[in-house]
Amino acid sequence: MPPADDREAILSRVRGALAPLHERAALPDYTTEIAVMRSVIAGRDLAELLGERMKRVNGLALSDASALVAHLRAGKFLHGYCDPALWPVLAPHFGADFKVETEFDRTRVDDYAFGITRAAGAIAETGTIVLNDATTSRRLAALTPWVHVAVLERTKIFSDLPQAVAALGSDNNVIWCTGPSKTADVEGILIEGVHGPGQQIALLV
Repeated sequence: MPPADDREAILSRVRGALAPLHERAALPDYTTEIAVMRSVIAGRDLAELLGERMKRVNGLALSDASALVAHLRAGKFLHGYCDPALWPVLAPHFGADFKVETEFDRTRVDDYAFGITRAAGAIAETGTIVLNDATTSRRLAALTPWVHVAVLERTKIFSDLPQAVAALGSDNNVIWCTGPSKTADVEGILIEGVHGPGQQIALLV
């Protein structure tokens, strides 16, 4: 990271370049028929479909907090962060063997084995979790722990990408997470958990 003065100089130039732009560029026109699986998934329960698709990309969808706690305990993921807005509901499911913080300390990112944040939505067709700054309490809490748990309202599960894009509107920063972080840059070998979480979990509420 550049020194504070250099960083501020860079950001000042960016702000100056953006200042004359009063409106964002319009989204390009596209056909909603790019959802190639729409006819195949029509009529399917979206929560069930999301679970199937997440499993195919090495993700996991759970439907109750007790199952989540059992999964974390089995993996010995006992120290983590939880969005303070979610913790009152989830706290009764966690035992004394867990240490859960509701303030994310970015100077101790390696201390957190899991992070629990809110999801903006999900795409059932691809098993994708959608995150944005408006609903994610701490972006680092969603990207740096080995296990990321996205708490997802069932009403925010979209059948396909065009539906999700239309529903998200003009949010400035959206992250699409399809399973754990992956790379195959080294020798063409697929490795998970390199640039982000090694486990991506959706907790449906």
